[in-house]
Amino acid sequence: MILTVYHKTSYDFASPVGGILQSHRLTPAKCEAQKIIEWQVDVPGAVMGEMFRDGAGDYIQTVSLRMPVTSIEVTVRGIVETTDTSGILRGHRERVPPRAYMRDTLRTEPNRAIRDLVDETLHGKQDAPELERAHLLAAAVAEALPYRPGATHAHTTAAEAMSEGAGVCQDHAQVLIACAHLADMPARYVSGYLNATEDGTPHEASHAWAEIYVAGLGWIGFDASNKCCPNEHYIRLGSGLDAEDAAPIRGLVLGGAAETLDVTVVIEAQQQ
Repeated sequence: MILTVYHKTSYDFASPVGGILQSHRLTPAKCEAQKIIEWQVDVPGAVMGEMFRDGAGDYIQTVSLRMPVTSIEVTVRGIVETTDTSGILRGHRERVPPRAYMRDTLRTEPNRAIRDLVDETLHGKQDAPELERAHLLAAAVAEALPYRPGATHAHTTAAEAMSEGAGVCQDHAQVLIACAHLADMPARYVSGYLNATEDGTPHEASHAWAEIYVAGLGWIGFDASNKCCPNEHYIRLGSGLDAEDAAPIRGLVLGGAAETLDVTVVIEAQQQ
């Protein structure tokens, strides 16, 4: 499948700020599931640092504006050829060992509700293959947290989402990471794009899911929000310990000012 990407992020400040420093994880790495045909990130007026690939295999680029700034626009345009690999991450070069992703963060720290969910889901399944247990946990998270836009916010933790009893893709991913850790399986947060849900419903937004490491197979993606593994409708941008760590754009503003954020994401499939 050929997917085109248009992703524009605009920041407007109520009064000029002294400058902006950002770290972008906006360029997807090549792997068997995706081949980059065209990709460009534009930030008018900014100084673009040298892009590098980190230990997790993700591309990172720093961006800075060292002058009084009232607004900034980050625009991504790209074309990617995708392939369904049943969610298995193949051909992705990285140096970080899987066990490094056993560490909980404030966003993925489990509470009693998450511990109970894992105990109930894996009861009698302790000796089941890791892949089976990973699928069971993903299905359990999807059932425990119905998808409800607006139920949570950008800083909601896995424990808070479980207490709320509903969430969005960010919450599903972070709760699944917490569950996998309790089952002694490395897991991480993945940011990216989704063209459409499994039933073909347009999905014009950034997306997130979890990857769980299964011995003998490697990293496998699980999208609890859509009850599937990533397929040709997905583009993988980057990974991290949680939503904050894997954020496509992270930044520092020099000087405080009220900020307005506007994001537009459009993913479309081309005829081949």
